[in-house]
Amino acid sequence: MQNGFDTTDTIFAPSTAIGGAIAVLRVSGRETRELMRALTGHKLTPRVLTYAPLRYAGELLDNSMAVWFPAPNSYTGEDMLELHCHGGIRTVQRVSEALLALGARPAEGGEFTKRAFLNGKMDLTQAEAVMDLINAQADSSLRAALHQLNGGIGKLLQTVESDLTDARSAVEAAIDYPEEIEKDVFAALPGRIASAVSEIDALLERSQNGRFLREGVRAVILGRPNVGKSSLFNALLGEERAIVTSVAGTTRDVLDERVAWNGVSVRLMDTAGLREAADEAERIGVDRARQALQYADLAIVVLDGSTPQTEEDAALLRETQGMRRIVLSNKSDLGTTDADLAISCKTGDGIEALKSRITSIVGSGELDTTCITNLRHIRALERTKEALLHAAKQTEPDCIATDLREAAHHLGTITGTDVDEKLLDRIFENFCVGK
Repeated sequence: MQNGFDTTDTIFAPSTAIGGAIAVLRVSGRETRELMRALTGHKLTPRVLTYAPLRYAGELLDNSMAVWFPAPNSYTGEDMLELHCHGGIRTVQRVSEALLALGARPAEGGEFTKRAFLNGKMDLTQAEAVMDLINAQADSSLRAALHQLNGGIGKLLQTVESDLTDARSAVEAAIDYPEEIEKDVFAALPGRIASAVSEIDALLERSQNGRFLREGVRAVILGRPNVGKSSLFNALLGEERAIVTSVAGTTRDVLDERVAWNGVSVRLMDTAGLREAADEAERIGVDRARQALQYADLAIVVLDGSTPQTEEDAALLRETQGMRRIVLSNKSDLGTTDADLAISCKTGDGIEALKSRITSIVGSGELDTTCITNLRHIRALERTKEALLHAAKQTEPDCIATDLREAAHHLGTITGTDVDEKLLDRIFENFCVGK
C-alpha cells in the first residue's frame, strides 16, 4: 500500500505491439518471483537477458528470452519480469492465459508508470513525460520530454519549493512561539514571498513557448475564397491533401494535419474562405474557420497577389491585427501585394522561407527545452502564485499560514508530493497499456 493506493497485486501486459517479430510482456508485483519460477522452472540472473523456454501445465508455450529485475532496482520499484516472446498473436495469448491462471491480472493503462511514481522511482512530472516521449512528433518536443523524464522540471521547482518551505516553517513556528520569533519572521516574510513569486514568474515566462514544444504550433490558413489557401496547404504538406478547384468556396470544413519543420511540430489548418456565405454548408465552414482562428497560435493570412486588395482582405487584416500572423502575397508569379512574404503555390517560390518563418515564431534559435511544457503544471504554478500574493496581503498569522499551505498544495500537485487518487486517475487514463 503506497499513499493510500493498493499496489499489492501482480499485473502484466504487452509493452510492444502484437503481431511483429518479438512481443515483450511485462510482469510486476509481489508474486512475480513465483510466476517466473512457475514459467521458466528456475530463478534468472538479475538484469541479464536469458534464454528461458516458457512452460505451463506441462506444455511448452514458447522458446522465449527473459529478464528478471528484483525490487527495488526495476522500473516500477517492484519485482519485475520481462518476457521476450515471439510476436504471433496466439503466442502472446497463450502466455497471457498462463499468467492469468497463475494469479496475475491484466494491467490498466499506465499502471506500470503509476506504480513507479507511487513507489518513489520518479516524480509525477517524470511519469507524465513518459507519454510525452511516446507522443513526441518533432525533435524539439522529444528533447523537452527527455529533459522532463530526467527530472528537469523537478529541478526547476526546487528554488520555489525551498522559499515556500522556509516561509511556511517560519510562520508556523511564529504562531506556536509568538513572543520569541514573531517580529523577525514577519519582517522577513515579504522578501521570502517575493522571491518565490519571482521564481514562478520566471518559470511562467519561459513556459510561454512550452506548449509549442509539447503540442506543436497551431497555424491557421485564412483568406477570402480562391486566394490559394488550399493550394498553400498542399504545398506546405508536400501532398495533395486538400481539394483545389477554380470554384470559390470548395473548402467547407477545417482540414487539420501535423508536420515537423526545423525540429518543430506544426499543426496546420486549412479553412473555408471568409466571406458572406452563399448557403448553410458554407456558413458552417466560415464559422469553423473563425473558431479555429480563436485558438490559433499563428494566423497565416493569404492575399491574392494578382489582384488589388479587397474590403474582405482589409477586414481580415484588421481582425488579425495584434496577434501572431504572417501576411502572404500568393501568386507572386503573376503580380504582388504588400505583404510579409511573397509566395507562389504554383511554382513553389517562397514556400521554404514560409516554413522557416512559421517555426521562428516560437523564438529565435533552438527552442528552450528546459521550460515548463505541460498546461497542468502551468495552471498549478499560476494558482501557487495567486495564493502567495494573497498571503502577502494578509496581516493575521493564521490567515498567512493558510494561504502558504494552499500555495504548497498547488505546487505539490506538479511533482506529486500532494496528490489524490482522482488526479492520478485523470493523468494516467490516457496512457497506453504496458507503460
